[in-house]
Amino acid sequence: MHALDRIDRKILDILQRQGRISMTELGSEIGLSTSPCAERVRRLERSGVITGYHAHVNPQALGKTVLVFVELTLSTKSGEIFDRVRKELMHMPEVLECHLVSGRFDYLVKARLQAMREYRDLLGNILQRIPVPCQSDSYVVMEEVKETFVLELR
Repeated sequence: MHALDRIDRKILDILQRQGRISMTELGSEIGLSTSPCAERVRRLERSGVITGYHAHVNPQALGKTVLVFVELTLSTKSGEIFDRVRKELMHMPEVLECHLVSGRFDYLVKARLQAMREYRDLLGNILQRIPVPCQSDSYVVMEEVKETFVLELR
């Protein structure tokens, strides 16, 4: 990856907030004509700085009103077990995020569901598919205070 200059950072900041902005508008906002602006965006895409463009969907509009975080603690740890857990959790569509973390537990899982009964099913599937005995602690979100996907670029 190349070093990001001031203009690259401006482009990234705007695209994070307005992914559908036209190259003409983007160029105008950062002080470049359309062609050099579009070339910078293509360079950022090719180099892997920009990894994609996404629509942010309101979970409530889809009936996904339950947000839950699950801590998983494995009874045994090894590279092979981590690989097997990763493989299992990657194929669960309800799981939005899964992170192997340091600390008092091993994995932090984030899931969005329609109802608590789906959570019970998800937890059962997770515990059944984990290759070693596992302990779990769950946290159902009562209020979403802040969620953003915009990275600070200052």
